[in-house]
Amino acid sequence: MHKKTVLENGLRVITQKSAGTKAVTVLILCGAGSRYEDQSIRGISHFLEHMFFKGANRYKNAREVSEAIDSVGGEFNAFTGKEYAGYFVKVASEHFETAADVLSDMLVNAKFDSHEIEKERGVILEEFNMYQDTPMYQVGWDFENLLFGEQPMGWDEIGTKELIKNVTHEDFLKYKNSLYTADNCVVCVAGNIDEKKVIKTIEEKFNFGNEKRSRGFEGFKPDLAKDLKKLHIKKTEQTHIVCGARGIPEGHADHYVEQVLSTILGGNMSSRMFMAVREEKGLCYYVKTETDNYTDCGAISTRAGVDVNRAVLAIDAIKAEYARICDEVVSEKELSKGKEFIKGKIALRLEDSEEMAHLLGKYELLYGKIKTVEEIVRGVDAVTAEDVQRVARELLAPENLRIAAIGPVEGLR
Repeated sequence: MHKKTVLENGLRVITQKSAGTKAVTVLILCGAGSRYEDQSIRGISHFLEHMFFKGANRYKNAREVSEAIDSVGGEFNAFTGKEYAGYFVKVASEHFETAADVLSDMLVNAKFDSHEIEKERGVILEEFNMYQDTPMYQVGWDFENLLFGEQPMGWDEIGTKELIKNVTHEDFLKYKNSLYTADNCVVCVAGNIDEKKVIKTIEEKFNFGNEKRSRGFEGFKPDLAKDLKKLHIKKTEQTHIVCGARGIPEGHADHYVEQVLSTILGGNMSSRMFMAVREEKGLCYYVKTETDNYTDCGAISTRAGVDVNRAVLAIDAIKAEYARICDEVVSEKELSKGKEFIKGKIALRLEDSEEMAHLLGKYELLYGKIKTVEEIVRGVDAVTAEDVQRVARELLAPENLRIAAIGPVEGLR
């Protein structure tokens, strides 16, 4: 059972003691994703994530940070999303103090040394170039821009070359101080833990002070995105396509209906998209339907890598499956399979202390309330076949569909 503790400075600490594991994950989530940016600082959230690993007080450079975790056989990483950023260390439980020490030093005492910033510019520019040269990544970002438009929700997290080349120590410090505050962060510790020791250690080490978050983001503006296609002509051996529509915010009453709908359409190797587009028609290598759910907007989409000469046929096949699920009520057998698939994947994921920490921390950070596995399972179980058809008709009507593609796409115009 999880436990929530609010420290004197407002920092929330979520603990989850798990039997049968010798590992522990320390994860800190901060409401500091790319939605908090404007055009002048587009990409700073992601660059800042990199800079936290470059040294602080106790671990003075990237080598010392890495060696501290490597020396105990641990794992560490970070990520920047649209609505929050996360940093975690996973170690054997006897090394919990080391994990907490490294993370707290990084996030509270980061130096943002100018010399390190200059070196990291090259690293991130190469990451930028890698995404540009990887159509499977780039087409997803093109689809987001098509769906959400020219606003932070429609921008990729990597940012602009201009920001990467020109951001300064002062820019990082200002941005960090505005968002990496006790009231805007959640520390999650899951695994083989002593809860009292965890709380005491976090209270001692994560001394963010009493400053409050001073930066926010504007709500999603649907009118900023009106185009229905975004075609990127590039010489490739495959055409990569994404076809979908705006979806449902995570807190919406139909959130779990959309999850079941997505799973039935293209969530696994026995799904409709996989069987129809790949197995029956042989039009693609990969095909998958998925959702992205944020606090005030979302997306549902099917992506595929297809034969360059048959991209139109593949798009037509995807649209045909969208139309079929709108026209016909799914069978109880298919509905049950989709629901059990979702619940089974949850059970498998949450064997990992990192996944458990992320689940608990995300809902606390974004909604101020932890969502339990039992609540999620009840939500999935409550979905009916009629719900699936109703939501499919609301989301996947032909006039709602948008298509992004990268490759020799002249024939898609």
